Amino acid sequence: MELTIAQYFLLFIIYAVLGWIMEVSCKLQEYKRFINRGFLIGPYCPIYGFGAVAITILLSRYSYDPVVLFVMAIITCMILEYTTSVVMEKLFKARWWDYSKRKFNLNGRVCLGTAIPFGILGLFIFYVLNPFIIGIFNKLSENTLNIIAITIFILFTIDAIISTVVIIGFRKTAVQVGKEGTQDNTEEITKKVREILLQKSWLHRRLVNAYPKFVAIKYRIKEIEKEIKENATELKDNIDEKVQDVKNEINYRKDNLKNRKSN
Repeated sequence: MELTIAQYFLLFIIYAVLGWIMEVSCKLQEYKRFINRGFLIGPYCPIYGFGAVAITILLSRYSYDPVVLFVMAIITCMILEYTTSVVMEKLFKARWWDYSKRKFNLNGRVCLGTAIPFGILGLFIFYVLNPFIIGIFNKLSENTLNIIAITIFILFTIDAIISTVVIIGFRKTAVQVGKEGTQDNTEEITKKVREILLQKSWLHRRLVNAYPKFVAIKYRIKEIEKEIKENATELKDNIDEKVQDVKNEINYRKDNLKNRKSN
């Protein structure tokens, strides 16, 4: 599918907005209130835009077979979601979504329950939405598309810069709280981070409300490491106990043999 850079960018924005609408609708049903989802201030979730563009560019060769396209759309979206989770976690020391409690998850970053809908959306994008949207593009002149794309790109870039500064505030706050050493577990650390951020600007409060389940991952990892060490110590003690039992059994049998020989 041959599109211009402006058309690809507008396609990205359109799907990012549609993704935002879907996220807001889901959270409205879950929390019974409006939540401006996404890392950015504007009404868009870039991960959906990237996913849709990736499907458009990479999967056109599979358009002849809906089943193959469905599977490839799932794989593409899972890779994108997993990568995004890792990158955001490394950059900002927080996990913004966690599927650990869901079945068939991979490190809590992706799960089958969300992957299958992405596959269905992939089919809908490729067979329904893309033809419709690109049909609209074809009705507009190249200059009109370029002007629209440039205008939105400028606004999007400003939004991305401001939002990145705000998200960095999450990271600094989490590190600061961790250094204070007054919290003993992830829940307390996360609660303290929330309290501090809610006292800052409305941009910080917006992001806290957008991700009600975010966790200060740096300290969550420390807890996991501690748990692993405790389990390892317990395992070692069990092994030592078993070894001692074996030694006692061997000594017991030796004594029995000696007694038999003496008799």
